[in-house]
Amino acid sequence: MMSTIRLLNPDYEYIFFDDQGVEKFVDQEFPQYRTVFYSFRFPIQRYDFFRYLAVYRYGGFYFDLDVLLASSLSGLLESGCVFPFEGITFSHFLRTHYKMDWEIGNYAFGAAPGHPFLEAIIENCVRAQKDRAWVKPMMRRLPLLSRSEFFVLNTTGPGLISRTLAENPELAKMVLVLLPDDVCDSTNWNRFGDLGIHLMDASWRINKGRVRKRLALEWEGWKLRRLLKKSTALGKTRRHTYSKTWADNWDPRASLVDTRG
Repeated sequence: MMSTIRLLNPDYEYIFFDDQGVEKFVDQEFPQYRTVFYSFRFPIQRYDFFRYLAVYRYGGFYFDLDVLLASSLSGLLESGCVFPFEGITFSHFLRTHYKMDWEIGNYAFGAAPGHPFLEAIIENCVRAQKDRAWVKPMMRRLPLLSRSEFFVLNTTGPGLISRTLAENPELAKMVLVLLPDDVCDSTNWNRFGDLGIHLMDASWRINKGRVRKRLALEWEGWKLRRLLKKSTALGKTRRHTYSKTWADNWDPRASLVDTRG
């Protein structure tokens, strides 16, 4: 995966972070967030938080290690901030309060340094860690068997960044979302537009035993099929207004690759 990214983008600066590199970066670049960083319950939350901080500081693109690119990133250089489409959301809160039945992903994204949308994501990660009541609406109607995973998703992962997008319409205009032609077609999910695909290694998922894991996955499949019927009734396309109003001339010549899939 790393070799492909570098071969397709030979003129980019490439930065790789291992576990120690992540901790050193936070300690040196964002000491004000050190307490929050080390207070996260699950390691994946720290890596989620780190990726937002890294791109916010350096600018460029971030990629998980299980993202396979098929072409160069040059076509995205005119966008001040770009996020991929993740899939149909499980969130009752997003669906009912914001009429948003889809989510954006954090396995790959890019932004100019200091981008306001990343700043809002960082602030919400801190808020979710300090104010559990703020998280509760996103956790409604979720089963106990999958609660830990959805807690991660809604405090530092796709659920949180999608909520940030929904609750900040002005900032959302600065974000290019790589929406597919048919959001209800699962083969379009977890793709970085037409440039690559997220292979969904999911090594971060909490180990709950084989039986509990199987039951949780069965529920998720059953629930997703029901939600997909509702989304299909809304049509296959979704609109997101994007206006290139920030950082018109930026050159994100960096690919940031984390140690976690």
